[in-house]
Amino acid sequence: MCGGFTCSKNALIALNILYVMIGFLLIGVGVYARAASVVTNLPIVGGILACGVILICISMLGLAGAVKHHQVMLFFYMIILFMLFLIQFSIASSCLAVNAEQQQQFAEQGWKTVPKNLREQVQEKFLCCGFNATTTTTSNTIIVNTNEPSCDIVNKQCCADSQDPQCHCGPCGPLLEDKIDYAFKLCGGLGIFFSFTEVLAVFLARRYRNQHDPCYLPARAVFPHNYQY
Repeated sequence: MCGGFTCSKNALIALNILYVMIGFLLIGVGVYARAASVVTNLPIVGGILACGVILICISMLGLAGAVKHHQVMLFFYMIILFMLFLIQFSIASSCLAVNAEQQQQFAEQGWKTVPKNLREQVQEKFLCCGFNATTTTTSNTIIVNTNEPSCDIVNKQCCADSQDPQCHCGPCGPLLEDKIDYAFKLCGGLGIFFSFTEVLAVFLARRYRNQHDPCYLPARAVFPHNYQY
């Protein structure tokens, strides 16, 4: 019957194989999210990456416990998987709850921490200068933030057809805004969806752990003459 020992074992094995694929999927999504944002060091996206790696390791533990019907492995598998559910659900909820202003704050912090040469590469790729339009005006002259790398090369490309001597490229932040928002929403949606399957795995592992393996009969049934009734 489907609720028996064999069915529970096969279901738990199949679920853990699915978790291995989900772990690789989360890693791929996290890598894509970082690549899409190009320069931003998004800590929440890093949390999704960490959950993917941990989920693969836990799935290996669950596979070993399911194949061997190992009580200790299954016990730690349930505890660790439930803790991962709490962490992953919290991180995914944070991804969906972050508004545009907070996303820009995270992105700006990442922009400030990356090396200067990487910022120059991004500016040349997107033809932009700096992250935000942080400028000051003195005597009708626009001065771009001097903490940013030089924009001379990109300004020549942006203003190739302009006669304005004060022409300069726009900031990089607005150009990356859509990519950053998509990365947060994608990570949050996948994290929420797959985190609930981990609760199913916890209950399935608990049920399978408490079931008796029919391949191992009690000693009284194997050697009835050794027992006095």
